[in-house]
Amino acid sequence: MANAGKMDRRVQFQRATITDDGFSSVETFANHGSPVWASKNDVSDGEKWRADQVSAVISARFQVRYSTFTADLTPADRLVYSGTSYDINGIKELEGRKRIFEITAAARAD
Repeated sequence: MANAGKMDRRVQFQRATITDDGFSSVETFANHGSPVWASKNDVSDGEKWRADQVSAVISARFQVRYSTFTADLTPADRLVYSGTSYDINGIKELEGRKRIFEITAAARAD
């Protein structure tokens, strides 16, 4: 059984919308739902190296409890934690029976 860890971080999800800026259509992100509690585990440099993903990127895995809101999240959404925006790379179910979702995400380090 996977351990969800201590869900002591607040994360905000954002969803992209297409807006017209007068010249063209532009993708902008806006807050989606209320912040949720999560745990955060950084991906080790060795793990990133083995996956051939060494670059100026911060990779992390966030775990959130299942809800109808979190079940609706997709990799097209974005996660914001502590002022840093993370692109969602994948979402998978842990522990079975819709209890915990693990979200793998990456943010630019520069």
